[in-house]
Amino acid sequence: MHIITVKELKSMIDHKEDFQLIDVREDYEYETANIQGLHISLSEIPVRHEEILKDKKVIIHCRSGVRSANAIAFLEQSFGYDNLYNLEGGILAWAREIDDTLEVH
Repeated sequence: MHIITVKELKSMIDHKEDFQLIDVREDYEYETANIQGLHISLSEIPVRHEEILKDKKVIIHCRSGVRSANAIAFLEQSFGYDNLYNLEGGILAWAREIDDTLEVH
């Protein structure tokens, strides 16, 4: 599994790199705090996987990195994705290292 740090993601955003960001947390988590990713909760991945691109880098995140790792494993095994990156530490790491105004619960 590919891993990306929050600092690497911030650099990609700052340099306007072409990638897709997917947030697999639950609705209430996304509504409370998000970093503008496409919201597809983990339970919706099997039916919404076609919204996840195969032709560019895709970064998947959750609260801490566990659910996103599970989503990536499922997508790689079930649909042959090879362009997925797990955001190490999830949105908690983003709030801790990049944006301390983000209130993640």
